[in-house]
Parts: sequence; C-alpha cells; structure tokens
Amino acid sequence: MKTLIQWYHRFSRLASYLQSPFLLAVRLYWGWQFAQSGWGKLHHLDKITDFFTSLQIPFPAVSAHFVSGLEFVGGILLILGLGSRLTGFLLAGNMLVAYWTADREALSSIFSDPGKFYIADPYTFFFASAMVLVFGAGLFSIDAILTRRFRTWVEKQ
Repeated sequence: MKTLIQWYHRFSRLASYLQSPFLLAVRLYWGWQFAQSGWGKLHHLDKITDFFTSLQIPFPAVSAHFVSGLEFVGGILLILGLGSRLTGFLLAGNMLVAYWTADREALSSIFSDPGKFYIADPYTFFFASAMVLVFGAGLFSIDAILTRRFRTWVEKQ
C-alpha cells in the first residue's frame, strides 16, 4: 500500500506541472472565441440590439454595446492573462445572464435534465470563464509576471 501511495504522490506531482499549460490553452482558445464573438457583435450592434429587445433586456442598446465590448476586450484580456480573475468573473456573469435571458429552460433544468444545460450555447463559455475565475491565469500570463515583480518590489521595501 505504501508503494501505491508513493506512486500516486509522484504522479500527482508530475500532473500538477500541466496546470499552467492547460490554463494557457483554455485562455488562448476561449479568449479568442470571446474576442471573435464580441467583434462580431460590435459590427452588428443593430441586430444585437433587436435581439436584446426581443428578450426584453432593459436598455437593449446600452446592453448590446456593453456585452459586445465586454466579450471583445475580455477575450483579449484572457489571451494576455491580464486581470484574469476579474475578467473571468465578468464573463461568467455575462454567460449566466445569457442563460437567464436566452436559454432559461436550460438553466432551470440544470439538475432535472443536465443535458439541456450543458448543450446550451453559453455552457462552454461559462465553464471556461469560471475555470479562469477559480484557478487564475497560471504561470504563463501577464498576471504572473506582475505578481513576481510586485513581490520583488515589496521585498526591497
């Protein structure tokens, strides 16, 4: 049993080295997806405003501008790994609103019929945003560089 525990400990330690590359891959892929989505919305604000109006979202024109900008700029920030947790929080919130307004049936069936929840369009965007919110950007990010520089600066003070 002791040997098994030692092997598992080694495996676990080696697998932990994959955390930052995995977070980088998530940030790059989903950041690009968010940026593309936001860019597309920015170039079709009239259609997005009409869609938001049909969903009875308050202030549809303002909301269309905000969501478009959030997705575009938020996607770029994810790619860079800058302000990642805050960006993840805002984008996850955006996706929850998307569930609530455009796919409420999928959201309300999260426990009764989980398949409806995870095949809905906002799911993967929400999941990626939540992952960055919870785990941060990883070592390969501007956040990590700034954190290291800040620690060095604090130690010198």
